[in-house]
Amino acid sequence: MIKKLAPVLIVDRIEPLLPLWEALGFRRTAEVPHGKALGFVILERDGVEVMYQTRDSVGADEPRVLEGAHPPGTAALFIEVDDLEAMVKTLPPGTELINPRRQTFYGSTETIFRDGAGNIITLAKMA
Repeated sequence: MIKKLAPVLIVDRIEPLLPLWEALGFRRTAEVPHGKALGFVILERDGVEVMYQTRDSVGADEPRVLEGAHPPGTAALFIEVDDLEAMVKTLPPGTELINPRRQTFYGSTETIFRDGAGNIITLAKMA
């Protein structure tokens, strides 16, 4: 039985990414320092979690993760929401919008943007 799936996004720095998630209503439920900065954080809202860990922290914890032909890179997150308009209104000024509004063939209305580390985030309201 699978109990949970939560993405862990590997990034250079965590602190610049927090205002976006906090604006979307996520709160920090765990923080682990690494040196003078955050090395890991768990953000949660409504039972949904996203985690960030810095490359330096990953390298100190399990360096083999950063090796090989396909080291960790940019990810894409799809987040289904009840009220797309309300969520989009919370995006901080300067958020890089890729597509402010689109209708899909699978019946959702979506807003697509990037976090400060380049990860793609899609907010979707299903029809």
